[in-house]
Amino acid sequence: MNRREFLTLSATGIIGLSASSFPLSVLARGRREKSYSLVILGDTHFDADPPTVYHSLYNEPDERRNKIHRAEFARNGEMWKDRCPRLLRRAAGLIDKDTRMVLQMGDLVQGDCGSGEVHKKMLSDVMNRFKQELGGLPFVTVVGNHDIRGTDALQTYHSFMPARMSEELGKPITKTTFGFNIGDDAFIVVDFNNPDDEEIDRLLDDTKGARHTFVLTHGPVFPSDDRNCRWIFHGGASEQNTQARLHFRNAFARRNAIVLCGHTHCTDFMDWCGDGGRITQMTMSSVWTSEKQKQYTVRSEGAPDYGMLRKKIMESPDGANLKDESALFDEYRPGIRQHTNSRSQGSYKLNVNGKHVTIDFYGGDSTEISQQFIIR
Repeated sequence: MNRREFLTLSATGIIGLSASSFPLSVLARGRREKSYSLVILGDTHFDADPPTVYHSLYNEPDERRNKIHRAEFARNGEMWKDRCPRLLRRAAGLIDKDTRMVLQMGDLVQGDCGSGEVHKKMLSDVMNRFKQELGGLPFVTVVGNHDIRGTDALQTYHSFMPARMSEELGKPITKTTFGFNIGDDAFIVVDFNNPDDEEIDRLLDDTKGARHTFVLTHGPVFPSDDRNCRWIFHGGASEQNTQARLHFRNAFARRNAIVLCGHTHCTDFMDWCGDGGRITQMTMSSVWTSEKQKQYTVRSEGAPDYGMLRKKIMESPDGANLKDESALFDEYRPGIRQHTNSRSQGSYKLNVNGKHVTIDFYGGDSTEISQQFIIR
């Protein structure tokens, strides 16, 4: 499909659904969407206090993991008492007449319920609450690792969420990798946990000619500058993973893709040129665990600093067991045009105006923009 064909089909409405066709203008409301906005939440780790609401059947036998997970339950319960509801109200206030939907970048819930039935209730509770508080707009979420964590959680998510996404988008969704369009822009939702490479390639091929290509994935495409830098799309160190990582890096770059992601609990911006194109990545988080994270403060900035945060961890007493991954950061450093990393948490507003794309970050429940990122 060339650009002229894409634009013609986009202007006429929804194409018939089939295994080999990509439905265009699902949300175009019968007209070309040259300008619009989306409200975005990063990781939310929805939970409740006391932990028995969702974790009474939690049964992790490993003592170390049990301790870590129960600390997360306590953290989540505390932040969902006050801070996260305030953040959610701030996000709702970002909605205006041009807002088409709300995106959430994975780890929607904490998981660890010990039961598929309870996990389903957790997913249903958060979807219904977010829909109600965010104006009833279409709500699209990306599968994160916590969303499928726990007894029968994977099966539960895969049976519950595609059906719910079908309702949100008004089209059949049968997988956790899927696509939709707003006007001339393509949105490709990727299952970071279990990548369906064939489906991603098909979605890229079927949306050639898109004005902007947005890739939505829980885990980032570029290595995050932290302890778990290999938690990236096809980030394993095996030859097979490396080939897949480079294949999609090249495919995304040739589309000048805009990657929207979460997972690292950071507000991280990367603009990178290479492989004959450009990838701009925005990593977002709404895990507001302390009041100070409302302030936008940069921890590292620019290509020379990329990878240095992880190096500091390695040099600390508790980081001695970390593998040296300097080569992975060095691979990306030459292509970096801009990079900033912050621990700030909040909500985000994506603004699309023709060829121009920006993301406004609102720390915590801030009423004013904390930082604006120029994406295009």
